[in-house]
Amino acid sequence: MLERRLGLYLLQSQKAALSSIKQKRWQTNVAATNEARTDPEWLNAKPFEDLPRAGALSLFPKIAFPGGKYKNMEFMEMIEAMRQDYGDIFYLPGLMGSPAFLMTYNPEDFEVVFRNEGVWPLRPGSETLRYHRTVHGKDFFQGVEGIIPSQGKSWADFRSAVNPVLMQPKTVRLYYKKMSQVNQEFIQRIKDIRDPATQEVPENFIETINRWTLESVSVVALDKQLGLLKDSGKDTEALELFRNLDEFFLLTAELEMRPSPWRYFKTPKLQRLMKALDGLRDITLSYVEEAIQRLEREAKEGVVKPESEQSVLEKLLKVNKKVATIMAMDMLVAGVDTTSSTFTALLLCLAKNPEKQEKLREEVMKVLPNKDSEFTEASMKNVPFLRACIKESQRIYPLVIGNARALARDTVVGGYRVPAGTNVSMCPLNSYFSDKYFPKATEFQPERWLRPAKDASGECPANNLRTNNPFVFLPFGFGARMCVGKRIVDMELELGIARLIRNFNVEFNYSTNNAFRSALVNLPNIPLKFKFTDLAK
Repeated sequence: MLERRLGLYLLQSQKAALSSIKQKRWQTNVAATNEARTDPEWLNAKPFEDLPRAGALSLFPKIAFPGGKYKNMEFMEMIEAMRQDYGDIFYLPGLMGSPAFLMTYNPEDFEVVFRNEGVWPLRPGSETLRYHRTVHGKDFFQGVEGIIPSQGKSWADFRSAVNPVLMQPKTVRLYYKKMSQVNQEFIQRIKDIRDPATQEVPENFIETINRWTLESVSVVALDKQLGLLKDSGKDTEALELFRNLDEFFLLTAELEMRPSPWRYFKTPKLQRLMKALDGLRDITLSYVEEAIQRLEREAKEGVVKPESEQSVLEKLLKVNKKVATIMAMDMLVAGVDTTSSTFTALLLCLAKNPEKQEKLREEVMKVLPNKDSEFTEASMKNVPFLRACIKESQRIYPLVIGNARALARDTVVGGYRVPAGTNVSMCPLNSYFSDKYFPKATEFQPERWLRPAKDASGECPANNLRTNNPFVFLPFGFGARMCVGKRIVDMELELGIARLIRNFNVEFNYSTNNAFRSALVNLPNIPLKFKFTDLAK
């Protein structure tokens, strides 16, 4: 009886997923769809029904039941195990109301999907965050969902409002001096908390990194330092914010990436997640409102700031107060764990590859001749190896499993006819460590991202370490839905690691096995007892 009920329930879930695909197809460009159907490539492709696929009845116990093959796997581990079980392209059915996905691990398919994402790309996921903003907290958000969970025209409207402020290179350059102050405090914090005898920081160093990332993004979003690196009075509020962030990333992954009945009734984990999101909203809103009050007070006093001193919040307030408030909140929430994990990955790579660290230091010394030298726009144009180190660390320790899109038109993917509206998950993780795409794939080789110097004939020789597929490595996404905070994150990482490497030699004298654990993003999973030894000069 239980098996029959389970079968009926999963069948209903599959019908719901199929209905969703049909609805999405109805919303796509019909002309483009018809054109695809008469294209020779489409006519010669294999039917969608011939795709290898995981059966809902056999998959559900593997994921949900004790003893199931995937039950206790880390999410990235489960994604790789499914690839080995079902192949490099297969159809994953929706379970308990979750959306179905076409899974592809072939980088050759990624470009095809991105080229067929449409004008307003649909990015599957963020269902729980969307629920929080459209149902649970709809009275506050009032239809403004923010840049992450929104879709269609509402996403396009929001993005068009914030792009001019966040995506222009000149916007980032305005914050060099203020970001430099944050980094100086970060350096001093490390000196204060490290053990005088061993020069190692405490194992909970991730909390200090989180403080640095929140302080950094606050400077950009609010034009305000929160005092988290030097004011112990801020500890309670900061720790509560970090606790809620951990809940958000872990519970969102659990509810959206594994079978859960939360779409049918409020489960305990959904209620926990809503509480965590409420906490994030309240804490970040207090920061934003304080900044707004300061700006209003300055306006009454006749204070007029040049553009170079205006925060993202101040610029967006001229467009729309609700948009400004929610974008600033999202920056504070999305800019902590993501940047902290990427920064940690980079530190681990440099600590475990001292020859690369020394090469980076030689480059940084030219930009920062003294430990307390200021960053300048001109000098930060001359750090190609720094940028290469950041990219290579993102390959070695990727933040997310990949990218996802819903196809805007009927498309041939991997030799199969895939109908418009199908969700496609693009998983490049196995390719990151394949010599086919990255020669010497298991090694930390920042040089693969550098443009070789011209030879005597004036030609640039080929970089034999470089990947030959530009779509295999897209840590910030691609196209219109590329991460809106990319330039800000790049600046934080570049200035932060440059200041750190200029002041310290960095070591990590412990194992890096299982350095990260899978959640919505990968989070540090080991004690981060880095050793920071002062440089002589």
